[in-house]
Amino acid sequence: MKRNIISTNRGKMSELSTIYKLSIIALTLFFGVSGSGCPVLECWFVQEKPGQRGGFTAPMDQEKSLMFITTEAYNEKTSELHPPADINPSRIYYVTDPAGTFCSSALNPPKGSVNKPKCEINPFMPHAAMVRWASALTDSAQSPVYLQADWFSVAVQGLDEQLTLSNIMRAPSASKEPKVILSVSSKTPVVRSRLGEQVLLDCGFWVDPSSPLHGAGFSIEWRYQFRGEGRMVIAYDGKNDRFAETSETGADIDVTALYESGNSSLIIEEAQVRHSGTYICTVYLPHLLVQVAVDLEIVEPPSLSIYPSPLPLLVPGQVVVAQCEASGFAPHTLELGWEFTGVDGKSRSLGQGSVTGHRQASDGTFSQSTRLELDSGKLKFGRGGEVICVAKHEGEARRASATLNVIGVSAPSIEDSMAMVAVALVLYGVIKVLYWTFSSAGEFVQCDLYSP
Repeated sequence: MKRNIISTNRGKMSELSTIYKLSIIALTLFFGVSGSGCPVLECWFVQEKPGQRGGFTAPMDQEKSLMFITTEAYNEKTSELHPPADINPSRIYYVTDPAGTFCSSALNPPKGSVNKPKCEINPFMPHAAMVRWASALTDSAQSPVYLQADWFSVAVQGLDEQLTLSNIMRAPSASKEPKVILSVSSKTPVVRSRLGEQVLLDCGFWVDPSSPLHGAGFSIEWRYQFRGEGRMVIAYDGKNDRFAETSETGADIDVTALYESGNSSLIIEEAQVRHSGTYICTVYLPHLLVQVAVDLEIVEPPSLSIYPSPLPLLVPGQVVVAQCEASGFAPHTLELGWEFTGVDGKSRSLGQGSVTGHRQASDGTFSQSTRLELDSGKLKFGRGGEVICVAKHEGEARRASATLNVIGVSAPSIEDSMAMVAVALVLYGVIKVLYWTFSSAGEFVQCDLYSP
């Protein structure tokens, strides 16, 4: 009996051991294929149509593409992957990303999500840098043997503006297994700031340590663009450890962090309206460059003032003009309006009034005003209340108010009646005191006249 129990237990233990082994194998296969949770990115492969080069608007050809990503080199398990049938096999890539730059949660939407990262792959041709602060990277006129391969650039925008990423990948000729060589990313694709604040525009880069380009030098450039105009903000030659000359002030990068972790973020000491625009972070390696864009918007809500202050007393039939001035705001989009809150606490809109055009100050901020005619006959203000100027701005909604008193209304309130009774009693008391005073003085004079 005891032997049967032991045999049964051994049978169960054997089954559990088999299940455990199968589970381990399944998990190993899963993580080996998926690259430790890295996403499968759906991209567009974009290139010029063959045989149609030249011109400012060369025709482009785009195809659906797919990238299977892992942090370790792919092996025979790639045959176990089953890509969609509607994608050309020549546009399916098995990417090795040692730093896991493609493995961010911002590039991995929840299962079944409609929103997906935007991804574009382009063929890339290594070339020498054309800017002087990166020219030292390619002093030699010879092209290294390492460049004889297939090169690709990949630009990806993450979900909800959490990440923008640009990578350069290298694959042996005719291979579909590229490896990330250079990666540049920003965790702040869109930045909003108030006036006078310090602003950090994030940018960081990574170079594959196994690449011959690692340790061969680098250069960093930040460039500003807005409405077709551009300027260099800052440029650093990492090979010669020097900054390029620029007229820009109040902007800097942390050189220590640059060498320690590839942190090439731009620091703007004091935000001004002129800083609004697109900033492009470019990283140069010998024969390679990659860049990401960061949008900065300076948002400052308006300051409100109502004139005249205080508002004059309003008599029925009279018109008082009130003006509301909104100043010091950016950007220029603003909605102005008026409201009225009576003594009974009820509020209603009085419309926009007469709104003027925008005026721009020397610091780049805007001002705008609105005028409103306060006509008690048309607008029915009753006994008065609060006239409120409302400004709706993307930075913050602002309100300013002024008290409006209306006199000469036919039906006095209980408070008015009580006040009039109190005044009457006071006047009665004053008259009574004066009467007693003069009466007593008269009697005293008469007594003096008739005394012997």
